[in-house]
Amino acid sequence: MPIVETTVWINAPLDRVYAIAKDTERYPEYMKEVQSITPVERDGERFIADWIGLVPTFGLKVRWRQEELWNDAETSSQFRQVSGDYDRFEGTWKFTAENGGTRFDQYLDYEYNVPTLAALVKRVIHTIVVKNLESINAAFKSQAEN
Repeated sequence: MPIVETTVWINAPLDRVYAIAKDTERYPEYMKEVQSITPVERDGERFIADWIGLVPTFGLKVRWRQEELWNDAETSSQFRQVSGDYDRFEGTWKFTAENGGTRFDQYLDYEYNVPTLAALVKRVIHTIVVKNLESINAAFKSQAEN
């Protein structure tokens, strides 16, 4: 299963960056790859929502239900697909105060198989996933620094 890890330093306080990240329902306003997020259940630090993501390269929409477990004490989130188009989709986000700003670390373990896709196309999908995580980094950075 492919694993993607990214890190970005954001020139904004930890509490600001974490609050922006935790406001999941606003992602479609500033993340171009997220078409919609529809809340299903919220219980304290647990949030379940239906997501529709866009893959412009292939003109595809990817749909999944995601459970997020936010840990305010550790400024982190664990997430996983409950159901949907991915064969596997789970990871963690960690926010850490560093050098007067915030370090944002992402870890994603995913599997997305389409029976008719060759290995080359799977590499393209991996590249798209990496770019998507980098786009999340840029979106949080822009929201927090502006």
